[in-house]
Amino acid sequence: MSIKSDKWIRQKAMSTGMIDPFEPSQVRRINDKAVISYGTSSYGYDVRCASDFKVFTNIYSATVDPKAFDERSFVSVSGDECIIPPNSFALASTVEYFRIPSNVLTICLGKSTYARCGIIVNVTPLEPEWEGHVTLEFSNTTSLPAKIYANEGVAQLLFFESDEQCEVTYKSRDGKYQGQRGVTLPKT
Repeated sequence: MSIKSDKWIRQKAMSTGMIDPFEPSQVRRINDKAVISYGTSSYGYDVRCASDFKVFTNIYSATVDPKAFDERSFVSVSGDECIIPPNSFALASTVEYFRIPSNVLTICLGKSTYARCGIIVNVTPLEPEWEGHVTLEFSNTTSLPAKIYANEGVAQLLFFESDEQCEVTYKSRDGKYQGQRGVTLPKT
C-alpha cells in the first residue's frame, strides 16, 4: 500500500470523477481575499466545508445516543461561518462528493490551521467503493467560542492505494452511509 501524490489525485479525479467538484491545485486566495487553503496538495486533498451545520446544544437536555439519536441534540445553522460554543461539537459536510476506487483507502484528518485554534476534526476513513459527501465532525476543545468557515479548507484527505483488491468493499456490503448527501446523522 502506498500514499498517492498530487499527480495521481489529479489523474484519478479528472478521469473517474473521484472528487466532484475538483480543484486541481491549492487555492489560498479568492478575489484577493485570503482563505483557508483547499484543493490538491502534495500528498492529499484539502476539502471544503459546506454551509449547513448542526451545532450540539443542551437546550432540551437530550441524551446523545448513537442507537437512538434525538434531533433535539442540536440546532441547525446555515451560513458562511459557524460558531461552535466552548467545549462543544458541530457537524457539517464536505462541498465535494467522493467516489473512492475499490483498491483505495482514504483517511480524513484535520488541518493544522484549525487544530492550532483548538478545533479538532475527527479522523474518519473513507473505505473502498464508498461514495458520498463526507460528514465532518468538529470538536471545539477550548473554553472559548470557535469559528469555522464554509467553502474554505477544513480537513485533508490522504489516499492509500493497495497493490491487491480487498474482498469486501463498502458498496458490496451495503454500508449504511453509502451515497450520503449533506450532513448525515448517526445510523445503526
